[in-house]
Amino acid sequence: NPDYEYLLWVGCAGAFNPEAQKTVRAVATILNAAGISFAVLGDAESCTGDSARRAGNEYLFFEMAMGNIETLNGVGAHERKIVTSCPHCFTTIGKEYGELGGHYQVYHHTQLIADLVGKGKLRLNGRTLEQVTFHDPCYLGRHNGVVADPRTALAQAGYTLLEMPRHGTNSFCCGAGGAQMWKEEEHGSQPVNINRFQEAHHTGAKTLAVGCPFCGTMMHDANREEGAPMQVKDVAELVVEAMR
Repeated sequence: NPDYEYLLWVGCAGAFNPEAQKTVRAVATILNAAGISFAVLGDAESCTGDSARRAGNEYLFFEMAMGNIETLNGVGAHERKIVTSCPHCFTTIGKEYGELGGHYQVYHHTQLIADLVGKGKLRLNGRTLEQVTFHDPCYLGRHNGVVADPRTALAQAGYTLLEMPRHGTNSFCCGAGGAQMWKEEEHGSQPVNINRFQEAHHTGAKTLAVGCPFCGTMMHDANREEGAPMQVKDVAELVVEAMR
């Protein structure tokens, strides 16, 4: 689609993780419903290098970033807009590629969804839906200050938000950031993801909403371990449910 408005950056998780794939499909459903022209890179998309940089391998990050910058510029992404469902990709492409000459207008999918809902471009069913609690990803809230948009999207879609004690820019990590996803965790009094999931469960919400595939993986794992009657879903999935 050479005439796209948004380039949908799928991300590694969105390409390979079954749960994250649901999120990307939900984002695509929302874009189609709003009449937005978009494109994906397909096989030309590569990892942003986020985990390589967090793990300290600057040379690998440089190689991956420069390859992606060449690809993005080759399809005109520097003159269009990029949307991604991964806060790590959001930060890396939107902020860190600029250090290497790659300047892009990047949006997290919850920002775009909140904007579309606010402009009335999505047909929602208008029902009052279940109570949810939202886990703020570190690379969305603390690193980028995107706190209101996920909540706006959920509220306008009909969900009632029950906040955890630690939320917004004072949220608590899921345990996967900083390349921790790829290593064995240090021993402590309790796994980080279990601690955070219990906090979510104690709100009494039926659903734990997430906005990051890493957070989604950690919360799904904690949910299985805890055996709690709680759903874990991305904001995009919940908005699509409110469109039916």
